[in-house]
Formats: sequence, C-alpha cells, structure tokens
Amino acid sequence: MKSLILSACVLLFFQGVTGCAKGLPQDRGFGPETYEVTMDIQANGFNRTYQIRIPSGGHAENPLPLAVVIHGAFDTGLGMEKFSGFSKLADRENFIVLYPDGMGLFGYLQHWNAGHCCGKAAKDKVDDVGFIAAAIDDACRRLNVDRTRIYILGFSNGGMMAYRFAAERADMLAGAAFLAASLGGKASEEEPDWRIPNPQKSLPVLIMHGLEDQDVPYNGGISPRRGGQRTYWSVPDCVDFWVDHNGCKGSPNENRFREGRVIVKSWDDCADGAAVSVWLIEGWGHDWPGIHFTGSLPDDEPLKDFDAAEILWDFFENHTATHASSNP
Repeated sequence: MKSLILSACVLLFFQGVTGCAKGLPQDRGFGPETYEVTMDIQANGFNRTYQIRIPSGGHAENPLPLAVVIHGAFDTGLGMEKFSGFSKLADRENFIVLYPDGMGLFGYLQHWNAGHCCGKAAKDKVDDVGFIAAAIDDACRRLNVDRTRIYILGFSNGGMMAYRFAAERADMLAGAAFLAASLGGKASEEEPDWRIPNPQKSLPVLIMHGLEDQDVPYNGGISPRRGGQRTYWSVPDCVDFWVDHNGCKGSPNENRFREGRVIVKSWDDCADGAAVSVWLIEGWGHDWPGIHFTGSLPDDEPLKDFDAAEILWDFFENHTATHASSNP
C-alpha cells in the first residue's frame, strides 16, 4: 500500500517528475500555492481531480480571471503546470489557473475524450466536457472568479479537448487557444470522420502550431512519427473553421517575428470582436513552445526564450465575454 501511495504521489510523465499538490484548505488560505481538489465525479473507477493555482490575491474582494490549462496525453495537471509556465505568470499577473487531470490510473497515463481522439477515454466516451465544466463551476464556488473572463487552452490531446470544450460550452468562455492540436479526424479507416460541432456563439481563438510537428502534422493526415491509421484535420482547415464561424471578413494581417521563424496571421474584423489569431513556428515540433524548452536554446537561436504562455495571456486579456453561463 505504501508503494502505491508513493507511486501516486510521484507523478511520472514525459517531461519530468513532480510531487503531490496540497489539498485546498477549508479556510480558503491565501496563495501563491497550488492545491489539489477531488470531485464526486468518477472515470475508470477513480474520482476526478484538478489542480488549482491561487495567486497571492486569490481571495481578494475583486473577482479574478480564470485560465483552464489542459495537459496532453499521458501527462498530468501538475506536469502541465511545470512546463507551461502558467502558474508563474498567474502569480505575476494575478489570475487563477485550473489544471484539470485527465482520465488515468493511479495518476498515470491521463488523457482526454476529445471526440476523435484519444485512447480509452474516447473509446469509453468519457464525459470530459461535463467534468471540465463541473470543475470550472466548483472553482467558481470556492473562489472569487470573474465568470466573464474564463479562458481555456490545451496542448496536443489537451488542445483537442480544448477545441471540443470551446465548441460545446462556448457559453462559459471568453476565449480559447489550441496548441499542437486538431479539431477533427478519425481513429481508423473504418471510423467515420469526426469534428467539433458548431459553437453556440462566436469566440475569440488563438491557434499555435509548429510547422515541423511530426505527431499532429500541420498539413493533417496520418502522424509521420506514430504511423497507424489515425488521421487529423489540417491546421489550415481548423483555421478556416473558426474564421467562417466567427464571421471574419477580408484577408488576415500577416507579420513575422524572431528572424522570420514565427508567422502570425490575424483576423480582427470578426463578429462580436471574436478575433482569430494564428501563430506558426518554423523549425518547431511537438513540444510546448515555452521557456521550459526554449530557455535552454543557444543564445543565437531565434526562438530562444519564446514563451507561449505570455502570448496566450496577452491575447486573452483583450477579450471579455458579454455574458457568462454556469454549468446547468
């Protein structure tokens, strides 16, 4: 039993090792601190959990924004916290971060039912949209959250989950971002093509993708690295989906940064101010494009210290929902 507890506490994942988070105190103690919350929702026989980062102003009188940051397949909420850099940013900018944990076993192999992907969560049709909506409402009950400033983002399988949540629960959000992800595809040649449904409202979105991604390829289709039969929608198709849905007009503004390695296309003339922003990174693969990885690049590398978290939060700060909804 002790070995099982230790294994659950020492969460191993692709990017490294993290320790257990503290349980959220009943007296609503002040941060900055990351706490773990266990919910009365189960998947695969285990109660669902989420991690929540509360900045030093987390219990202030004025409500704070909430960013929901979703990990990729076989990672964890704590793992996502470690390499995304969002908790450090939240402490500085004074917002709350919710890191939901996917379905897994003893804290391992956590992943999401994003509709077309992935694994047992998709096969079992786990209601991850319902879980994340409930986790958001739970955080709003526990903390002083501004419901007009709730944002969601995810990486890889987590980005696919963010796509699905943004489509099915756009009413809860003020903006969304998707990194190294796709909004549709199919598991095999025999399976029907699946994509997210049309969202209930226009929604500001940011899409970020490495042009050398070998797991979820920019041009769609089968993963060059993984092989198999699973296919993904291309990034241009995902962009077109949101440009059309948000009623964006005209051609995008295009800029290049970092010695031309970062291409940014922006549609700003969209319904209800729901801008679409696309960041394409030349020479970048299937890794989170943030300090955890870019900080160790050589000083003469154009992507040195590129920080996705800063870019995403800057985008989110410019958007507030005109109305907000709680989970029914």
